[in-house]
Amino acid sequence: MQDVIVIGAGVIGISAALTLQADGRKVTILDRQDSSPRASDVNAGAFAFADIMPLAAPGIMRKAPKWLLDPLGPLSVPPAYAFKILPWLVRFWRASMPDRYQKSLAAQASLMELSHDALERLISDTSAEELIRRDGQLQLYESEREYQASLPGWELRRKHGVNFKLLKSAEEIADIQPGIDNRFSFAGFTPDWINTCDPAAWLSHLTNVFRTRGGDMIKANATQLRSTGDGVEIYAANGTHCASHVIVAAGAWSHHLAKTLGDTIPLETERGYNTTLPATDFDLKTHLTFPGHGFVVTRIKDGIRVGGAVELGGLKLPPNYKRAETLLEKARSFLPELDRKTGHQWMGFRPSLPDSLPVIGHSSKDKRVIYAFGHGHLGLTQSPGTAELVRAFVAGTGSPIDLAAYSPNRF
Repeated sequence: MQDVIVIGAGVIGISAALTLQADGRKVTILDRQDSSPRASDVNAGAFAFADIMPLAAPGIMRKAPKWLLDPLGPLSVPPAYAFKILPWLVRFWRASMPDRYQKSLAAQASLMELSHDALERLISDTSAEELIRRDGQLQLYESEREYQASLPGWELRRKHGVNFKLLKSAEEIADIQPGIDNRFSFAGFTPDWINTCDPAAWLSHLTNVFRTRGGDMIKANATQLRSTGDGVEIYAANGTHCASHVIVAAGAWSHHLAKTLGDTIPLETERGYNTTLPATDFDLKTHLTFPGHGFVVTRIKDGIRVGGAVELGGLKLPPNYKRAETLLEKARSFLPELDRKTGHQWMGFRPSLPDSLPVIGHSSKDKRVIYAFGHGHLGLTQSPGTAELVRAFVAGTGSPIDLAAYSPNRF
């Protein structure tokens, strides 16, 4: 019988394992460990604490038909997957109702605030400051109309304590980031925005600290959970494991494990695309977000990564790398000095719930099982706060924030 088993060695699982270790727990991580880079390795590297607005927002369904019909747009559903995802889209629509949206917004802002503070604790505890960039972020708008439409969102950020400055000329923007096409004459700058210089290096660093502190990692593809009187059994192809507590943090595969225990959670997969350009002469000084096009441009080590958009396409359909190519061509149009080098393309799976909030809490079938998944494109951002909530669940102590909005039973 083991003390705590964490299923999943992505950034959520590793962060939770480190936090549990700090409480004196003996922690083992089970992970599939296949050869393909995971979302925790090849994301945009942003701790996006200012992104408090859920994707399921009032009015989103007026935009969705146009987006969904564009296979290369910022939000798309492949025709081969449209029927399967219909129940999820109905829940997404319901979550965009004003009253539900306000509750999700408050919960998202609460988890962001906790995660911001928890990140600083994690950086200090693991001596990771050298992996952090504190260069801010620009959200760029092509027209005054687009800028004006963004103002309610900026006011929401203000109410929740986000520090920002609104810019109304190409010259003001160029003072922060030269080289942006003059069509972008409006922007919002969040100076406190944080990035990691390389998400793969961040995950590797946390993993090494976990191992150094006595943590065990086992290659095992967990396929089933079963409650017993002695503990929770985990079935895998290479054997059975048993623990007093089990944390399910297996990303886009997590709901399959939950279902074997009897919990049905409507998780879908945001397939994200990006292209990483090698070392470049373009001097990218801050994280760039193009909200009207659904993608970002960020520095990763000495190169630049262009990626984003949401393709709701599940786990089995082949990648559509035309999406990555489209984002890169847009980036080169918006940043004329960006190198024309060939980059490395990638597609990854981001676990997403209809209300844009993760599942963090006890299984309804067994309180010894704790779910920590469904963060969408905010897994890196919310991993430190999620880890501290997982610790509170295992310890049976009070939570620093209201947990009702993240309940696995809310659906």
